Amino acid sequence: MSLLDVENLWVKFPTRTGVFDAVRGISFSLGQERLGIVGESGSGKSMTGRAILKLIRPPGQIIADRIAIEGEDIIAMNERQMRKVRGERISMVMQDPKFSLNPVMTVGNQIMEAYRIHTRSSKTEAKRKALEMLEAVSIRDQERVFRAYPHEMSGGMGQRIMIAMMLIPDPRILIADEPTSALDVSVQTQVLSIIDRLVKERGMGLIFISHDLNLVSSFCDRVLIMYSGRIVETCRADKLHEAQHPYTRGLLNSLPRLDAPNRRLEVLQRDPAWRDAPSVSGRI
Repeated sequence: MSLLDVENLWVKFPTRTGVFDAVRGISFSLGQERLGIVGESGSGKSMTGRAILKLIRPPGQIIADRIAIEGEDIIAMNERQMRKVRGERISMVMQDPKFSLNPVMTVGNQIMEAYRIHTRSSKTEAKRKALEMLEAVSIRDQERVFRAYPHEMSGGMGQRIMIAMMLIPDPRILIADEPTSALDVSVQTQVLSIIDRLVKERGMGLIFISHDLNLVSSFCDRVLIMYSGRIVETCRADKLHEAQHPYTRGLLNSLPRLDAPNRRLEVLQRDPAWRDAPSVSGRI
């Protein structure tokens, strides 16, 4: 079953020299799976995630034939209707928790707020649910963290808190925008295992946005490779290192490998034809 369908999505920004197309006519679907979106900086990965939640503010424009969540098209929804979609049906974990958490609210109050907005529950029920969610993301001393402020938390703890806050309304889809890029390797593994466990337990769909090809190939089920706002290739994650498109091959060849060391890494040679080629479908 498809949880999300995106058809012919464009994200446009007017500039002094004309309209800049950050995302250019992409189409893909998401089921109960882990879908990776990879590409270098500026390829349109994060813009795609924000556009799904209609978080592109004017003068930016979102144009699409269809963005449907479990069959319901959200393109025509107004801001009030979208507030019920965000968090309740689709949640997004941003890249750096320091800029996503409110510095003057305790961790517990922020998680409770995320729950109460969508459930209209009592404070007692919201607190119980918040403590359960902190335990679910492998935080040991839940009461202490509940009372703490974001600046008292490490980067890894902050990211776990963000995951707890985004998953407490029990959404159907989670968009994770480079959720582990600011973490060291050991903490990164812990956070990814938490996301993986919760997504599987809840039967959710995950869109995992990253620039780390090795990470995506080991963590995701399918991968979309983006270049200059378009999808240039789609493949199974475990077959990513067998990708055929020259852009994907160039990205893979520019990565250092312990099993095949080179004195000099290859430099990606871009072909202008890649930019103008039609976007590949990323449907299941």
